[in-house]
Order: sequence, then C-alpha cells, then structure tokens
Amino acid sequence: MPTDAPAGERPRDGHRPPTARLRVQRVRPAYRQVADELRAQIMRGALPAGTRLPAESELTGMFGVSRSTVREALRVLASQHLIDTRRGVQGGSFVAAPDPARLVEDVGGALGVLVATPQLGMADLLEARLLLEPAAARLAAQRAAPETIEALRAAAAAPRDPRDPSGFVEHMDFHTTVLMATGNLMITMMGQPVGDVLRTRLNRHVVAAEHWAEVDACHTTITEHIARGEAAQAEEAMRSHLLDLRDIYGRPGAWKSD
Repeated sequence: MPTDAPAGERPRDGHRPPTARLRVQRVRPAYRQVADELRAQIMRGALPAGTRLPAESELTGMFGVSRSTVREALRVLASQHLIDTRRGVQGGSFVAAPDPARLVEDVGGALGVLVATPQLGMADLLEARLLLEPAAARLAAQRAAPETIEALRAAAAAPRDPRDPSGFVEHMDFHTTVLMATGNLMITMMGQPVGDVLRTRLNRHVVAAEHWAEVDACHTTITEHIARGEAAQAEEAMRSHLLDLRDIYGRPGAWKSD
C-alpha cells in the first residue's frame, strides 16, 4: 500500500491526491456587524419605531467594540433611514418608521449611478419597464376604483409646464399613477425609480413635438381601457406604448451620457 506523500509532493504512483477546496470568507468590518445586528432587531420588531437605542457607551459594552465603531454603525443605519438622531438633553438615536418615499428616492439615485457604469445600461432599465408596466396596467384595470380612474384621467390630461413643452414630467407622473392604481406598493416601488432615472437622463429636446402629442393620445387610450375594466386591452396598449417609446429613446443623442 502506498503511503501518503508529504503536502506539496506527488506520490510515487504519479497521482496527486484530491485537494480540499476551502472558501475563505472575508470577515465583515466590525461596524457592519454591529449595524447588521441592530438592523435585524429593527426589522423583526424587537426595536419598534420610536424606540430609543441605548447610549453609545452602552452599545460599546454590549458589542465589545470601540465607540468609533458604534458611531460608524449608527451612521450606516441613519443612511438607510432606519434611525433618526436627535440632539439635546432628550436626544439620542431613535428607530424610525419606514418611509417608502425615501426608500424609492434612494433606489432611484442608486440606479442613476449604476446606469453610468458598464454593468447596467439604459436598455436594461427600459427592458425591465416593458415587463413591469403592462402587467401594472392589467392589474389597474382589474382593481381600479372610481377615484383611481379619476386620478388617471387627471394625470393623462394634465397641462404641460410652459418651461418644458415636452410635458415629460407630466408623462412620467401618468406612469407612476398607473403603478399606484394597482394597489400594490411593491409594484410602485419597483417601477418608480426607473422613471426617476428617465427624468434626469433623457434629452427631451431631441424628441420632436409631434411624438409628445402621440404620447398624450396613448395615455388617454390606456386610461379608458382601465376605466372600462378592459384588462387585456390595457395591458396591450401599455406594451405598444412602451415599445414606441423605446424606439424614440434609442435615437442618437437621446441620453445625456451619449
């Protein structure tokens, strides 16, 4: 029987024994671990909204870390809108109630940065929008209440800002209203950041005025399908509308990064 060869040497039979593949995981910084633990307690309700966190000196003892580590962890939580810091005698760090609007704004800002990198392009955002918004129009048609339909009609007919003849902001507001008409907050939160990126990145002046008039007409058509509860027609009208927009957005010079 051949004996095991010392590590790094080949056995006499010419075959190297199997090597165990160990994955070495990088240890997360201490402040991240503290932030993770506090975030987990907030998310599972152990620290409900309004709860005052222990003082920095107490957190230092609880986690066995330095005060600077605790402060950095609190800064991470504050940047994620999970805590608010107040000054004064009655001050401290308090657990904040989640605010969807602030979270959507953060996601939109992050997407705006990402589309400037090779990893994510405007085509990716437009493709995601093409999957999401037609389904949203279908749901809106199935669920729309009279006040929702009124809001959609108001958004579709909103007058344009004289400072922006394209009416682009009003157009994006219409799409946001469709997302909200689903009654599904997650759908709204998924779709709205894409619209926020479009608001800031599209060179609106490169699109001819007649195209914006066509957009107005499409919005009216989509609205009436939703109002009549025509789910399939609303979905198809939204898909056709977005495909037309994608062609417009694909023209040279359409994006400010071009």
